[in-house]
Amino acid sequence: MFWLIFFIIVTGIFLINRDTIQRNFNILTRRLSGPSGQPDEQPEVGIQPPASGQPDRIEPIVTISPAEPTQPESGQPQPSELPVIPAAPPAQPPAAAQPGPAETRERNIYFTQIDKDGQILRSRASRNLAVSDSPMQDALNALLAGPNAEERGRGIVSLIPQNTRILSILIRGNTAYISFSEDFQFNTYGVEGYAAQIRQIVWTATEFPTVSDVQILIEGRRVDYLGEGIWIGSPINRQSL
Repeated sequence: MFWLIFFIIVTGIFLINRDTIQRNFNILTRRLSGPSGQPDEQPEVGIQPPASGQPDRIEPIVTISPAEPTQPESGQPQPSELPVIPAAPPAQPPAAAQPGPAETRERNIYFTQIDKDGQILRSRASRNLAVSDSPMQDALNALLAGPNAEERGRGIVSLIPQNTRILSILIRGNTAYISFSEDFQFNTYGVEGYAAQIRQIVWTATEFPTVSDVQILIEGRRVDYLGEGIWIGSPINRQSL
């Protein structure tokens, strides 16, 4: 009974796989019947080797011919025929305005002249001075600078001690308060010399119409006398000299 059942199962398996068993059997038969070590069939798809004597080369699929130069349309200028436009010169900055000549005004200053008899005289000179906010100080500084060469040739001198400096000027009412450095106190020409230097200051300062007299100060201080008894403790005008 066991063997009958086994035979029926084997027969059923064979019948179900008959086509597969037959194909495998045919392949085995072809391999056994072919030459030893050689395959029994050629591949269905492959690249055929080139014929003997022909070089191996690959023909181009697409050949690209060089483009022919295009002809310009009639009437269009060629690059070499284009007009040459000169570059515009760089813009020049506007010329700076030249300053005009400084405005000046003539001012009178006073020096001293000694005549042939030895008398000390007052001598007026003029200077063209630049217009500024401190015209009196400009005039007095010109006075302290002394006479020019032409004036010295005519015997004109200044008896104001050298190195004298103006420290300040203050106008109060009709009086000019003028402060000088210590050097103003040291005159080597005696009483006449002191009187002459004060005269030079007072006459130069009172050239300005708003000033009628001058109070002389030394280093900002009021002193009574200058040198050998010359009174300067109060304002001095032209009539007092």
